[in-house]
Amino acid sequence: MTSTEKDGPSSTLPRRQLGRFLRERREATGFTIAEAAKLVDLSRAVLQRIETGQIQKVRRQDVQALCEVYDVGAADTKAAVDLAQQGRAKSWHHVYGGLYSTAFNMYVGLEAAARQLTTYHEQHVPGLLQTADYARAIIGAFPKFTSTDDVNRRVEHRMKRQALVTRKTNPIQLDVILHESVLHRVIGTRSTMAAQLKYLAEMSKRPNITLRIHPYSAGLTWGTPYSSFIILEFARAAKAEPIEPPVVFIDGGAGQDVYLEKPEDVRFYGELATAIRDTCLGEVESRNLLRQVAKEHERGER
Repeated sequence: MTSTEKDGPSSTLPRRQLGRFLRERREATGFTIAEAAKLVDLSRAVLQRIETGQIQKVRRQDVQALCEVYDVGAADTKAAVDLAQQGRAKSWHHVYGGLYSTAFNMYVGLEAAARQLTTYHEQHVPGLLQTADYARAIIGAFPKFTSTDDVNRRVEHRMKRQALVTRKTNPIQLDVILHESVLHRVIGTRSTMAAQLKYLAEMSKRPNITLRIHPYSAGLTWGTPYSSFIILEFARAAKAEPIEPPVVFIDGGAGQDVYLEKPEDVRFYGELATAIRDTCLGEVESRNLLRQVAKEHERGER
């Protein structure tokens, strides 16, 4: 038995992120897979497997050569090499702090590739459904973002991400569960909150969005404390097998983000989402509550 077989498979997350980055840079420079592969002395099949995250041990020199061909800067080349090295790790549980530049933001890369998101939030509205003013209030409150330009760039990026939801062709499927506390926590001003909740009510009418409110009266599901989480699922091949395995993302907030890809962990969070959903208000009731609380914010009643 080889060491890899004994220790178990390595993580797919860094390999997937590296593959996405290299594919995007290749396409931006106008090379076909065959052309790029020839330039770095790889076969077309090998480069294709690198781009789809199927090669467990991507060689450092191959990554460096590809980055050189794609005219990637020194900092991003180093980040790409780091991803290749992390792709050999055997751990199923990943904690990432500030390891990624904008080009290597792990969550954004996964979100862009996902076909469906199941998300539970108890602190704020998820980024894909935030209004610009609501997003600006959240981002602007972070002490490290001191300049208006810095905040505006991040708000603009968040707004652009929302094209995943609103595009006409294959919009991402969103199954959103919000704890009722999200409706009452004032982010920005009451006017900001009223506009945000009205926007949620309208967006919840879209065929690719399901939105339910988990009311205070539902208590604590399973009697266990749990934080916000997102389950990301990906497209399926012809034989109904997922092209990429699902991942659970837990936002670390001021701490470190956590990614779980072990099947039993993904299954646990899927069962938790189902249990929470079973005690939620229905879609119409949820929409009515959003509108009701929006009016209360407008009247300054909360």
